[in-house]
Amino acid sequence: MISSKELIESLSRGALSPQEETLEVARKKGNMYIGIPKEISTEEKRLALVPDDVALLVNNGHQVLVETGAGKNAHFEDNDYSEAGAQIAYTANDVYTKSDIILKVAPPLVSEINMMKPNQTLISALQLTIQPKDFLKHLMLKKVNAIAFDWLRDESDIYPVIRYMSEIVGGTSISIAEEYLSNIHDGPGLIMGGVSGISPTEVIILGAGTVGEFAARAALGRGAIVKVFDNSIYRLRRLQTMIGARVFTSTIRPRILGRHLKSADVVIGAMRSTNGRTPCIVTEEMVTDMKAGSVIVDVSIDQGGCFETSKVTTHSDPVFRKHGVTHYCVPNIASRVSRTASIALSNIFTPMLVRAGDEGGLENLIRQDIQVRNGIYIYKGLLTNKYLGEAFKIPYKDLELLIMSGK
Repeated sequence: MISSKELIESLSRGALSPQEETLEVARKKGNMYIGIPKEISTEEKRLALVPDDVALLVNNGHQVLVETGAGKNAHFEDNDYSEAGAQIAYTANDVYTKSDIILKVAPPLVSEINMMKPNQTLISALQLTIQPKDFLKHLMLKKVNAIAFDWLRDESDIYPVIRYMSEIVGGTSISIAEEYLSNIHDGPGLIMGGVSGISPTEVIILGAGTVGEFAARAALGRGAIVKVFDNSIYRLRRLQTMIGARVFTSTIRPRILGRHLKSADVVIGAMRSTNGRTPCIVTEEMVTDMKAGSVIVDVSIDQGGCFETSKVTTHSDPVFRKHGVTHYCVPNIASRVSRTASIALSNIFTPMLVRAGDEGGLENLIRQDIQVRNGIYIYKGLLTNKYLGEAFKIPYKDLELLIMSGK
């Protein structure tokens, strides 16, 4: 038997002897192959990554493949991308077949989906209202991961892409209205706002969300009289607090709204629906009573529009006139300022991709980041979004269970 004294001495000698050093094992970074195809929709002029951010990703060890001409509509040249370290592809097929991650703005057409490969990750907008019914099935058959960037959340639990684009659209909607009030497009020849001795322009904004807030900021900055309608008292109060000015606000009551529409020069439709179609709150009769030459900008047209007289228009043919009122109903207003919008999108995607590389790849980030998981609607070919499953009558799986099971 060893005495307690001898045991203590033995342990002490062991503690003082040289020990192996325990070092932290660094997480292995994942080198990703990111593809940026050219947007083939004539209405989409934005792109997902700008050259400065491509340089950052390349410096972090990732490869970026950009289809020739991808940045042309946002005024970025192939040379800008090659100098940033990107490889230039001369066909879309090269981008789709060589890349692990496809990053684009508009959802892919079926012809583009056919070029994709299994286990690839697609990051794009969803825009189901303009997609063919078999869009989801084509993606599922390819067994890809699909992330809707308009569903991504950040650490503040907001949707950063929607927020960013809404800020841009809000300000741009007033610029559009200003253009159609002038003589350029046979408007009534009015200045937005006013000058000494002349009554300022009257702008009505329907909706007190982010689009409404930034439209109000832009209109006030030009000296216009601004009136905001929304059915949420909270949003109306928040808008006044955010813009730092007292403006006319009201809940949406048809009789009161109709009375104010009669004197409006500009009406911005900025209502949003969290599920389904935007409520139609301005009837054709109300539009009939508006002033000749007044301008409607229906930002909500991508969800059906909030004017009974609205119908979808395009950037090449953006307006129509009905009852003497100019209607601008282009769904993708942000593409009108494509360079600014592209930089905004790139500001969101680049940190996410850098984090994905640091975590060992995008799939590891998906497993660890609930905000990124919020954007996933197809995981390894399986539909994981309950809303889409019920809407299109397609079986869906619980994403959390799929991730926990390692499938």
